[in-house]
Amino acid sequence: MDIKVLGTGCKGCTKTYELLESICKELNIDANLQKVQDAMEIMDLGVMSTPAVIIDDEIVHSGGTPDESTIRLWLENK
Repeated sequence: MDIKVLGTGCKGCTKTYELLESICKELNIDANLQKVQDAMEIMDLGVMSTPAVIIDDEIVHSGGTPDESTIRLWLENK
């Protein structure tokens, strides 16, 4: 599973990355977790609001920090 957290390093982006990392470990999911912080690359990926999350090339979230239960649903349904 490839997961990208898009954001320029704001508090919400950092929290989103940390939540994803923690939940992946908890659920024993082997994921390639990446931070994408370059504004041009973020726009090229079609995202205008951060933090955003892309799982296996699908934008699953954009704008605001997702809660833990939402993240669990994304990961369990992939």
